[in-house]
Amino acid sequence: MDAFLTSLFALLLAEIGDRPQILCAALAIRYGRIAPIIWGLGLATLLNCLISALSGSVVSQWISEEPLRLFYALSLLLAGIGMVAWRRPVDLLEKWTLGPFWTSFLGLFILQFGDKGQFILAATAARTGAWEFAAVGGWIGVMLACVPALILQEKLAQIVPIKPIRYSGGIIFLMIGAAMALSAWGIV
Repeated sequence: MDAFLTSLFALLLAEIGDRPQILCAALAIRYGRIAPIIWGLGLATLLNCLISALSGSVVSQWISEEPLRLFYALSLLLAGIGMVAWRRPVDLLEKWTLGPFWTSFLGLFILQFGDKGQFILAATAARTGAWEFAAVGGWIGVMLACVPALILQEKLAQIVPIKPIRYSGGIIFLMIGAAMALSAWGIV
């Protein structure tokens, strides 16, 4: 349950106001059809979550407990920095002519690949040893963050205070990551 809940809440928080959420809203506006975009998002996110969790499972077999805690701490620190730092604009894939499903599937898969959520998920799977629960929790977290963007589109920014959530979430990730790193190094 730890792997499921940790990855669900961490990825939900990390994705609020992030590029996948913005791309989902832009694709919904562009195509005017939500269902194929939800399917593309769901499949792309599921594949990314499975890759991340399985990678974390493999990493956990190679290293001991202290480096695993440090890996987890670094994933949270980098996520925190990513949430409070400036981000480059999202490519809205306007030149892509693949249709709503393939544009959302490929665009979101590429956008999420190597993103902070993947590192948090890999670190969670490595730390807990429950890669299946980490993958499912991460998938649900991303879906819970992105599906409202598909439905609400540009209204999301008016309803949800995205900047305060991103800054608060970033600070939370930085504090937890710093505490875990200090613990992994034996400082506290």
